[in-house]
Amino acid sequence: MKFETRSIHISQEPDLSTGAIIPPVHLSTTFYQEIPGRHKGFEYSRTQNPTRRTLEEVLASLEDGNFALAFSSGCAATMAVLSILKTGDEIISSSDIYGGTYRIFEKILRQYGITTNYVFSNDPYEIKDLLNERTKIIWIETPSNPLLKLYSINDIASIKRSNTILVVDNTFATPYFQRPLNHGADIVVHSSTKYLNGHSDVVGGAVITNNEDIYQRIKFYQNAAGAIPSPFDCFLTLRGIKTLSIRMERHFENARKVYNYLKNNRFIKKVYFPDIENDEIYKRQMAGFCGMISFEFGNDYAQTEMFLKSLKIIKNAESLGGIESLICIPSKMTHASLSYEEREKRGITDNLLRLSTGIENAEDIIDDLSKAISLSMRNRLNYEI
Repeated sequence: MKFETRSIHISQEPDLSTGAIIPPVHLSTTFYQEIPGRHKGFEYSRTQNPTRRTLEEVLASLEDGNFALAFSSGCAATMAVLSILKTGDEIISSSDIYGGTYRIFEKILRQYGITTNYVFSNDPYEIKDLLNERTKIIWIETPSNPLLKLYSINDIASIKRSNTILVVDNTFATPYFQRPLNHGADIVVHSSTKYLNGHSDVVGGAVITNNEDIYQRIKFYQNAAGAIPSPFDCFLTLRGIKTLSIRMERHFENARKVYNYLKNNRFIKKVYFPDIENDEIYKRQMAGFCGMISFEFGNDYAQTEMFLKSLKIIKNAESLGGIESLICIPSKMTHASLSYEEREKRGITDNLLRLSTGIENAEDIIDDLSKAISLSMRNRLNYEI
């Protein structure tokens, strides 16, 4: 069964009692037991819920995985994976990661004696040089947030130690364009808030793996810690996943058009977007990209802020991956938890903008950018005069 068909039909047969094509939302918190300890697979919705189970089965199928677990946020999913660590363990992480993940590494784990070492390039041998017997997790985002670096999952999997788990955050690419488990990853993490749901109306997260031992350990944490999504959130995410394939195609198509506009605009200093025609990592492990573009604009924060205020269609807001185009300044928003020095080391300047290209008409998105650039440049010129 092909991806597009699986996203609509896996574990979503018509309801046997009513014939409903869309499976019902099971809101019950608890389930009848005819004899104590004997039930129909469900006892309490923190432990398991029929709607959540359907979502988890769909997620596992789309990532070509055997097991999946749904969480109440991407950060909750991240914490669930990191729960397998203990004091003295080490993480090797790509330096370009979501600010919330960095915050977990530095503000939560470090106080418990779990340290993170960062690599500042996508060269797997930089990771290999940091590996030691205490390294229990290698954590990468590919594409990364916000600079959209690509990391070779195969190459990193080939150099890791046998006791080291390779975790890939696949939020940006989604399983439609990239399936890390097929390239040697042990765990895939998602913020399902983003492209999987795709409509900016659910906060959620997911963990997918083929390793049953890892699955059982994280499942225990899921039940014990209880950071689970509500049945209705699971339903909305399932609804969003049904159109994932066509949305990702449109996001990618629009992003390429916007990229071509930005790279040829003389006021844009730099654009971050992969060289799709020539990048070997891209060609080896991805079937497409996403709607993300980062770029540098303006000579100072005031001019960048003026540009944002001039946008009409594109909204200045946190998050990404929705049907609408969103833009943010990572240094002030998604990555504000990093110190100024840490942001500078990573190239996250105050005039770096991260654009999540939606599925509107690409001409309207480009026109909105063009008018905002022209207006902010004109206002800047008047101010200098």
